[in-house]
Amino acid sequence: MNRLDVDALLDDPGTRVLVCCGSGGVGKTTTAAALAVRAAERGRRVVVLTIDPARRLAQSLGLRELDNQPRRVEVDGFEGELHAMMLDMRRTFDDMVWAHAGRERAEQILANPFYQTISTSFSGTQEYMAMEKLGQLVDRDEWDLVVVDTPPSRSALDFLDAPQRLSTVLDGKLIRMLSAPARAGGRGIRKIVGAGFGLFTKAVSTIVGGQLLQDASTFVQAFDSMFGGFRQRAQATYDLLRSPGTGFLVVAAAEPDALREASYFVERLSAERMPLTGLVANRTHPVLAPLPAPGALAAADRLERTGDAPLAAAVLRVHADRVAVADREKRLLARFTRAHPGVPLIGVPALPTDVHDLDGLHEIGRRLAGE
Repeated sequence: MNRLDVDALLDDPGTRVLVCCGSGGVGKTTTAAALAVRAAERGRRVVVLTIDPARRLAQSLGLRELDNQPRRVEVDGFEGELHAMMLDMRRTFDDMVWAHAGRERAEQILANPFYQTISTSFSGTQEYMAMEKLGQLVDRDEWDLVVVDTPPSRSALDFLDAPQRLSTVLDGKLIRMLSAPARAGGRGIRKIVGAGFGLFTKAVSTIVGGQLLQDASTFVQAFDSMFGGFRQRAQATYDLLRSPGTGFLVVAAAEPDALREASYFVERLSAERMPLTGLVANRTHPVLAPLPAPGALAAADRLERTGDAPLAAAVLRVHADRVAVADREKRLLARFTRAHPGVPLIGVPALPTDVHDLDGLHEIGRRLAGE
C-alpha cells in the first residue's frame, strides 16, 4: 500500500491549499480541523474554512461560534497560528456584489427580491461561494495554509462545476427572456417570439407572476455589468484548485458505500486533472494484539467450559470480533487500492469517544500522521 505521509504534506511550504472532500458522515469536518491543528502545531500559519453549519468545528476548537471572517484560536504551545471560520453563503454573495458594483447599483441588487432568492436557494450557490471565499483567503496572503471542509453531500465536488452552473443560470435564455421586456422596449425578445410577443409575456407573467417577472428583469439589468467580474473570479479560483500548491484529500470510512463514494471522487478529480493527494480512511479498527481470531475463540471456549475466568473469556470474544472487523476493513481498503494503485492512503484508528475539544483534534492529528 502506498502510504500517505501527512506530516511531510503539512510541512511542505509549497502546500498552500488542502481541500477535504467526501460523502457525509465520514468525519470530514473533524479531519479538516485536525489537519489544521496539526499544521499549526508544527509551525504553519493556518486557517480552516468549514461549510458545515452544525457548529461542531467551533465547539471542538473551544469557540462559541464561527462566522464569515477568520477568528484566531488561542492555544498555548503552538509554533504557528490557527484561525477558523464558517462560510456564510449570503454574506459572501453580498460582499461580492459590493466589490463588483458601485454603491448605488449594489444597494439596488441587494434589495431586489429576485436576488434575495437566488443568493440563498439556487443550486450551486453554496459551492460557488465556497470557491469565492477560498479565493479571498488565498489572496489575503495572511496564511501559509488554507484547509477547506467541503459540503457534506454526494455532490461534494459540485464546487468544481459551480462557476459554470451559476453562469448558465444567470446568463441563460430564460433569464435573458425574462429581462428582455424591460430592455430595449422588448425588441430582443420580439426577435425570438415575433408576433407572439404579447401572448408570451402574458403567459410568463401568469406562470411566474408579474412581480417576479419585473424583479428578475430589474435584477439582470443591474447584474449585467458585474457578471464578468464573477466569471473572472470563479475562473481564477478554479485555476488555483488545479495549481501545484493545492492538494485534494478524499475522506472516507472503511465501509463499502463510503469507499464507492471515494472512488467516485478520485475518478472525478482525475478527470478534472485536479491534484489528488490521497485517501484518508477514517475510523478504522486495527487489531490490538497479534492473537488470531480462531485462537481467541478456542481459548474462550476452554475458559467457559471450566468456568474459571468468565471476564477473560468475554475479552477474548471481543478481540475475535475486533479481528473480524479489522480483516473486513483490510479487504475493502485492499480492493480500493487495487482499483486506484496510485492513490496514497492512511488509515486513522477510531477514538473511543467523539471529538469535542482541541485535545481530541490533536489526537486525531497524531493518528493522521501515523503516530
